[in-house]
Amino acid sequence: MNIHEYQAKELFDRFQVPSPKGKVAATAKEAYDAAKWLGVKHLVVKAQVHAGGRGKGTFKNGFKGGVHLVESAESARDVATQMLGEVLVTKQTGDDGRLVRKVMIAESVTISRELYLAILMDRETSQPVIVVSTEGGMDIEEVAEKTPEKILREYIHPLAGLQAYQVRKICHNLDMGTNARQFGRLLHSLYKLFIDCDCSMVEINPVVVTTDDHVYALDAKFNFDDNALYRHPEISAMRDTDEEDPREVAAAAHDLNYIGLDGNIACLVNGAGLAMATMDIIKHFGGDPANFLDVGGGASKEQVTAAFKIILGDPNVKGILINIFGGIMDCNIIAEGVIAAAKETGLPIPLVVRLEGNNVELGKATLAASGLNIVSADDMSDAARKIVAAVQ
Repeated sequence: MNIHEYQAKELFDRFQVPSPKGKVAATAKEAYDAAKWLGVKHLVVKAQVHAGGRGKGTFKNGFKGGVHLVESAESARDVATQMLGEVLVTKQTGDDGRLVRKVMIAESVTISRELYLAILMDRETSQPVIVVSTEGGMDIEEVAEKTPEKILREYIHPLAGLQAYQVRKICHNLDMGTNARQFGRLLHSLYKLFIDCDCSMVEINPVVVTTDDHVYALDAKFNFDDNALYRHPEISAMRDTDEEDPREVAAAAHDLNYIGLDGNIACLVNGAGLAMATMDIIKHFGGDPANFLDVGGGASKEQVTAAFKIILGDPNVKGILINIFGGIMDCNIIAEGVIAAAKETGLPIPLVVRLEGNNVELGKATLAASGLNIVSADDMSDAARKIVAAVQ
């Protein structure tokens, strides 16, 4: 799960991570009032969308940039008017862009130095790692490509936690000098936030040193471990489903694992490993998968029907491959769900079904007796060949 920048600032305040004051606004008047509330001359107006590269983005109404420096409440209101209700396109949103529903009005600071800081879970070592660079304010991917030696990593023992010597080491490598104490406090607070909130990533780009020698977290991006959100109802409440793929939102409501892709062959599979293998074999035979969809090991007829409807809601889908291995799953339940969904939707596109395992003969018989235009496959290769041929 991701959250907006203004929500990240709420977590910063809760865990005493220093950042400039700011307030969210959903209307131009609220933006004006927020600027007045801040009571400072130098302000920044930031579009609130789940995408990076906002500053270099362009609105479809022609307005340039999702981040603007202003010097009055009136200017903040005028900029917010240009942003709110408009679609912002950045290099991370794709051509469709994202609709801006809120902006954040924050105090602008005069920057003397920018740093990059992130804490994330390293999958290879199964422990947190702190990633820092002196090249803050830049795309970290660009830094990694052109000057990888400027990216430093410090691994944290999951039981011992962040140690004082590690903070000193990081401060030394970043040449923090007289700002080391402030940066160290920020790092300790951020690490506590990362652990206590079950984050999978916290990225601050940039951490800034101001001309009056303050250290602030200026911009933030958060990811949380979805499996731990039950422990954090206050964070779950921050979820903005308007920023998510509606298909993924619908799938989550039915406890289905769905990720939309760019192809035209939809997959409905039970088990993540089998789903990955199904996508691979579609590619092997010249097709392009439209999604990853794992209905799980014990899906109900209702879940299968819901999955089918989500698939058909994608206009790019030209064919469907259902690949089920019945271990815990009963193949006949899948067959009944497929028939119910096909009858309800009219099944306007080709459908290939491969069933194997528990109660497979009854499942195949149920499909055959349905009278629907469903193509049966003997194995994965046969299924992939048939669905690729059907969509071509």
